[in-house]
Amino acid sequence: MGNTTSGDDVARRLLDSSAQLSYDPLTEVDWDTPLDTDFHGASPEWSTLYGTAYWNELTDAQRKELTRQEAASVASTGIWFEMILQQMVLRDIYAKDPTDDAVQWALTEIADECRHSIMFARGAKKLRAPAYRPHRVALELGRFFKTVAFGEAAYAAILVAEEVLDVMQRDWMRDQRVVPFVRTINNIHVVEESRHMKFAREETRRHLARAGRVRRRVHALLIAVAAYVIVTSMVNRKVYANAGLDEARALREAKANEHHKSMLRASCSGLMEFLDSVGLLTGPALRFYRRAHLI
Repeated sequence: MGNTTSGDDVARRLLDSSAQLSYDPLTEVDWDTPLDTDFHGASPEWSTLYGTAYWNELTDAQRKELTRQEAASVASTGIWFEMILQQMVLRDIYAKDPTDDAVQWALTEIADECRHSIMFARGAKKLRAPAYRPHRVALELGRFFKTVAFGEAAYAAILVAEEVLDVMQRDWMRDQRVVPFVRTINNIHVVEESRHMKFAREETRRHLARAGRVRRRVHALLIAVAAYVIVTSMVNRKVYANAGLDEARALREAKANEHHKSMLRASCSGLMEFLDSVGLLTGPALRFYRRAHLI
């Protein structure tokens, strides 16, 4: 966290916003009403199978069960990354002045993420889904990333994860086909994460202002690899079997699904413009963004 006037001003505004508009998911979300299986768990258009031949063969009930399992998987991936995020932010503010607005905002952000993780966990459980975890390689890469990432690498990676979720969840929270408690969860997350994204952009710019060419290029690649791992971990392969589908066929069609790839690219257009504007879209980085269908 810096002592720059602009950084402190942003932190103060975010603290004020948080004081005025924050939620307690334990009381805001309807946890008591039994799950209504007449609803989707996410907007169908965001399903990894939407638009495929397999999707066209599914019954309405199967489609709804699939989107519920996929929404639970996205929530579980969110918990995993929020745990990484919290550790990176805590490490960034360690031993810094706790009376500084920027440090206090960072602690507020960590408190938000703790609540979000519990909210996502309870939401996944209510969707009758297991605890989906990223595969072992992704877990170990996450362990490595949270240990070594600092400065712009940490904050730009936070931004990547939050921006992809943000566009997705804005669609879900407005969609009357999505089960009401999931819409509430998405609304809470969108409102509170908008502040986190603003701060992540500010911190990314601030750290890059003093980054040399080599550091910038190394961190550009590190951020892109993190983005690839996060996005490809969002929907666990086990969602298909848990929704009663043929896992092998579903995986095959999902990987070739051009509709889903175009949804991801559209959700990341603003993010890619920002990364380009701060010099983080290097050649090697672009290869990973393309492989993740983010550009």
